[in-house]
Amino acid sequence: MAKHGKKYRAALEKIEEGRKYSLDEGLEKVREISAVTARKFDETVELTMWLGVDPRKADQLVRGTVVLPHGVGKTVRVLVIAQGEKIKEAEEAGADMTGGEDVVTRIKGGWLDFDAVIATPDMMRLVGQLGKVLGPRGLMPNPKTGTVTFDVATAVRETKAGKVEYRVDKTGVIHVGIGKVSFEPDRLRENAQTLLDAVVKAKPSTAKGKYVKKVNLASTMSPGVLLDETVYAR
Repeated sequence: MAKHGKKYRAALEKIEEGRKYSLDEGLEKVREISAVTARKFDETVELTMWLGVDPRKADQLVRGTVVLPHGVGKTVRVLVIAQGEKIKEAEEAGADMTGGEDVVTRIKGGWLDFDAVIATPDMMRLVGQLGKVLGPRGLMPNPKTGTVTFDVATAVRETKAGKVEYRVDKTGVIHVGIGKVSFEPDRLRENAQTLLDAVVKAKPSTAKGKYVKKVNLASTMSPGVLLDETVYAR
């Protein structure tokens, strides 16, 4: 088993064993731990939820998007694949890059200088060819996440404003970054609460038993802090 470093062990000492914290207490503890570890970069605060669903069943695949009110603390480079007037609409809304078949060709050649991809439905015949490139990176446009749409302006603005995707993995877990350690506590709390509410609201009608089984908060390189999941297990 790998041994943790001195800073990680010091951080662990700040966490009361067996305790489940409220959201406010948990965020305060994460910030306290981050001060102890004193990393040389602004760590991301990640919220992790263990759900009582079976992702192998299509009707229990918890997935969606939500706009975090205070963003995630990073500049999102948005690429829009469209044609005609939709290119202009995307650019006016703040898209960093736009294009059609030319962009698809560039991506096939290895170009991946973007963080999000939005495509109009009429371009999916071309974008579909990029599944093996964009899919594993979580960049493939999908109608379920609002990234395949003719309303490119709204999609661009929401993505720039802090729209994030949540999706349960094959083990029934969701991981989402909700901001940076440097965020004001109120902003982190509002982002976290927005995500928690969205995931709870997305509970499949076919899910049986306890839906929210465990909730954890952690910064990039620090141990996690357990939250009281009973608050969300409705």
